[in-house]
Amino acid sequence: MIEINSPHEIEKYLNTPLTPSDWYEVTQEKINIFAEATGDFQWIHVDVERAKKEMPEGKTIAHGYYMLSLIPLLSSQTAKINNSSRTLNYGSDKVRYINPVKVDSLVRLNRKIIKVNLMENGGYRVINLYEMEIKDVKKPAYIAETISLVFP
Repeated sequence: MIEINSPHEIEKYLNTPLTPSDWYEVTQEKINIFAEATGDFQWIHVDVERAKKEMPEGKTIAHGYYMLSLIPLLSSQTAKINNSSRTLNYGSDKVRYINPVKVDSLVRLNRKIIKVNLMENGGYRVINLYEMEIKDVKKPAYIAETISLVFP
């Protein structure tokens, strides 16, 4: 993990790949828990028997929003900003789902900081570019640009 000494030093890391996250296993149990939490029970995610017959490779796939929701967990393994009072999620500008994540896949997050702006209140608006890699698969699960607000 890369440690950034303070929010004032974020710009030093512009367009530099940060440490990738650890690999994360996407299990059927985790997919089912996400379905329970969100009410999204579409069969392609939760019906293992039907997926065996009708899905490519006979496997269920993870929800796109489940994979996106892993950003806080996996991003925290890529870099740490010391001496900040708080970091807030400000939103997403672009999210593109490129490749479905099949059950029992391993995924990890790659991150680059692509823009930093000093705000009038002394905080920093940070735009991150995330790519979720699927182990042994050429195309990523998604590419997303997110905005964080980081305060000294």
